Amino acid sequence: MKNTAPFLLLIAFLASCTSTKPAPDTAATVPSAAPVSALTAHVDATRQQFAPDKRVVLFDVKANGNVLTGETNVPAAKAALVERLQKAGLSFQDSIQVLPGADLEGNHQAVVTLSVANLRSEPKHPAELATQATMGTPLKVFKHKGGWFLVQTPDQYLAWVDASAIKLMNESAFAAWQKGEKLLYLNPYGFAFAQPNKQGATVSDLVYGDVMVLKNKTKDFYEVEFPDGRLAFVPTAETEKYSTWAATRKPSEQNLVETSKKLLGLPYLWGGTSFKGVDCSGFTKTVYFMNGLILPRDASQQVTIGELIDTQSGFQNLKPGDLLFFGSPAKDGRPERVVHVGMWIGNNEFIHSAGRVRINSMDPAAANHDANELKRFLRAKRVSPQASLMDLRTAALY
Repeated sequence: MKNTAPFLLLIAFLASCTSTKPAPDTAATVPSAAPVSALTAHVDATRQQFAPDKRVVLFDVKANGNVLTGETNVPAAKAALVERLQKAGLSFQDSIQVLPGADLEGNHQAVVTLSVANLRSEPKHPAELATQATMGTPLKVFKHKGGWFLVQTPDQYLAWVDASAIKLMNESAFAAWQKGEKLLYLNPYGFAFAQPNKQGATVSDLVYGDVMVLKNKTKDFYEVEFPDGRLAFVPTAETEKYSTWAATRKPSEQNLVETSKKLLGLPYLWGGTSFKGVDCSGFTKTVYFMNGLILPRDASQQVTIGELIDTQSGFQNLKPGDLLFFGSPAKDGRPERVVHVGMWIGNNEFIHSAGRVRINSMDPAAANHDANELKRFLRAKRVSPQASLMDLRTAALY
């Protein structure tokens, strides 16, 4: 289960990459200095209002004396905090930076250039793998530190990515990338080649969900351009035009189950959301993406969407494709913890990533019964296109 306090994919959606200039420091002057505790109370209230989940919203603001320091990627959050303090008659000095930072010089967008980019919780390679993004995924860029950039994925997840995995873009360059006709790679694994044959050198490996710009077509190959400008050749039989693919996605019960079984045996990878490895929520996210729906990143986020299914008297109300959530219920003042997710496939069975992608049963008499998961089952949700984070077929980007 990937459940940190922050394939993917993709692509289809992020038409909302906009630039925001950092707001200048402002000062509010009122007769008396505000106690730090009073400022902190308003900061905490604003954080709870605008950034209850720090995985998707940055609001790292503190009161140091009467000086408010830190940063946020939500201008409205800073504006709300300033208004609160002014209405309360509290004196403060505003040194909060609104991201993106000016040192990015207008490069507030980026596109993933590797088959799979690893996004981490901190700007260093030994840090926890937070999530992944496949080639062609558009990212919002907020700041950089050393050779790393703080970015936000189309499903709003915040994480750090190595500069070598992305192509920074300003608004005009990003708009040009958006306009190109896109090609989607459909095989679980494969390669892009330097020439229109499979015997020569490769330009990159590829996984399902990678997106490239279509340039030309030969007999058996497409010539494509990567986000960083590299040219390559990809077998036509392994690809499809993105617009065609997105228009034909049907998240039916049968399609969800068939798709899920194509990932059987895939290794568990904490933070993984691609055919190179998946954690539990990365698995369900990938299955739904392959059928045209974008789910939130983590199990504790996925559980907040969809329709609750009655399982009080058993699992007879479940349909294939329903999501099952596991963890520990609220007890003795401790909040509920959702730590695992799987997908119902019928016949009392569910498929999930636990060690590897596998099928287990809720039936104690079955050979593949998982007693541990049955014991910590919390509830089930049914996700429709209307309840998902995004429907690829309504996306405006491509």
